[in-house]
Amino acid sequence: MIFNFRIVSDEVDNFKREIKIDADATFLDLKNAICNSVSYDKNQMSSFFMCDRNWEKEKEITYEDMGSDSDQDVWLMEDTLLSDLIEDEGQKLLYVFDYMTDRAFFIEMKELIPGKNLKDPVCTLSLGHAPAQNIDLDEFDAKVDAKAASVAAIDDLDADFYGENEFNPDEFDEEGFDELSFND
Repeated sequence: MIFNFRIVSDEVDNFKREIKIDADATFLDLKNAICNSVSYDKNQMSSFFMCDRNWEKEKEITYEDMGSDSDQDVWLMEDTLLSDLIEDEGQKLLYVFDYMTDRAFFIEMKELIPGKNLKDPVCTLSLGHAPAQNIDLDEFDAKVDAKAASVAAIDDLDADFYGENEFNPDEFDEEGFDELSFND
């Protein structure tokens, strides 16, 4: 069986990769295929996360066991087959390639091709340039601060625009509502 994965980034417009890979390949094989398709260093710490329909992280498949003390199972890329965790088209995953800033690719299993095998993964679609694998932390902090400032400015604008501090529910005339017809 072959899985066809579509990979996109929220950092770069028009970036897309599609990778076909055998269902019995490991997550490490998928990681290497992704890294090859975007010219990333394969030795960087990274993880896959199985996600729900809303891209919320669920199960982590990691490059190395970091000796976690949790009671949860540790899923290692080199030991975990894709078919162990992926069963259906539409399965969503995150591939976190930059741990310091939690930057990731969004991956969706677009097509399941039964009855065929693939010896090596193949990048079947390559559009656009991938984001840099690592970014300067000062530059990242500046972007985060700028985004936080713009969100705060919008919140201030919303408060001023809607006048929520001046709302008085007693201003509504209940009798006036009876005369209105909302069916027109």
